[in-house]
Amino acid sequence: MSIFDQTIKRRCTNSVKWDAMENVYGLQDASDILPMWVADMDFAAPLAVSKALQEHAEKTVFGYSFVSDAAMQAIVDWQNAHHDWHIDKESIVFCNGVVAALADCMKALTNPGDKVLISSPVYPPFYNIPKSNGREIVSCPLVEKDGTFVYDFEAFERALSQNVKAYILCNPHNPGGYVWDEATLKEIVRLCAKYDVVIISDEIHSDLMVDGSKHTPLAKIAGDEMDRIITCMAPTKTFNLAGIQVAYMIVSDEKKRMLLEAVHMASGQGSLNTFASVALQAAYTEGAPWLDEMLTYLSNNMDYVIAELEQLPGIRIPKPQGSYLLWIDYRELGLDEKEIMNRLLEDGKLALEPGSKYGEEGRGFLRMNVACSLETVKDGVQRFKQALQR
Repeated sequence: MSIFDQTIKRRCTNSVKWDAMENVYGLQDASDILPMWVADMDFAAPLAVSKALQEHAEKTVFGYSFVSDAAMQAIVDWQNAHHDWHIDKESIVFCNGVVAALADCMKALTNPGDKVLISSPVYPPFYNIPKSNGREIVSCPLVEKDGTFVYDFEAFERALSQNVKAYILCNPHNPGGYVWDEATLKEIVRLCAKYDVVIISDEIHSDLMVDGSKHTPLAKIAGDEMDRIITCMAPTKTFNLAGIQVAYMIVSDEKKRMLLEAVHMASGQGSLNTFASVALQAAYTEGAPWLDEMLTYLSNNMDYVIAELEQLPGIRIPKPQGSYLLWIDYRELGLDEKEIMNRLLEDGKLALEPGSKYGEEGRGFLRMNVACSLETVKDGVQRFKQALQR
């Protein structure tokens, strides 16, 4: 029996995933709803992380602290070992999360009124964070080709030419789970360099490589344009540590690092909290075996869901390359989003995410989180089928 077969009871733990569905979905009572929506796992974090946090808690004094050299070296070693990417410790800028990093980049590297380019459908904060910071969103949608989304680089260049100042890249892509190939990434860099556009690369899913897929850090292949890239990463998606709130940016350009640090100073942000750096170091130094086993388990979960649900007429699910989130295409069912969501919640008692949350290009899709025990996955599949029996 795998450690990932354990079904952990998370209700009444202040879990957003399990305890906030009434607010998220506008329900009176969600106690009978199975949540397979927001992107955190139902797996216990690596034992090494729990042990390190427990040992740290026993120190009893939690005064001001700083991130140790060993924790920073753990990041360097992880990137080297898992992505063949050689970075300097001096290039690391810490923050509480990748969404916070996006906000920092808006404030440090663009000005109010500037245009920021995104490629939809994409993670909602790519829309929300620039807008809330007074920037103008320019969207260049991805296009469908052979059952996946790809870049239309002619349209991408036209968008960049509209005096865009920054581009936010999702690498790997969320919600689709696509791992962009090197040729695609190099063309993104080339065009952004042509129009002198800063690239903010969200690579938080970079370690979740399924079935031998390989992540390519954008900055690694950028050559002389490396300094225009801010890479945003974290151990939180990889090891299910979102509540710890620990992330970092890799910024090779010293001037950009200084601008980001100035934003931190202006907003009163300090270093990571004392438990965050402990969790990060333990995850990166001792968590690899856990990750390898989890990815195998995850792949099997995906295969099960795809095999079961694609038996339903009108359902198509491409297997992700880098994610634990399935992007379910239900457009052939002839149901609008409101109707299928109502069926899922009312008849199936199942909470998935509607595709329009990721932009209009996501309408006709659902996002399903399968990072949970196989028992839970099977329950979710049955609930999905029940929702479509009406």
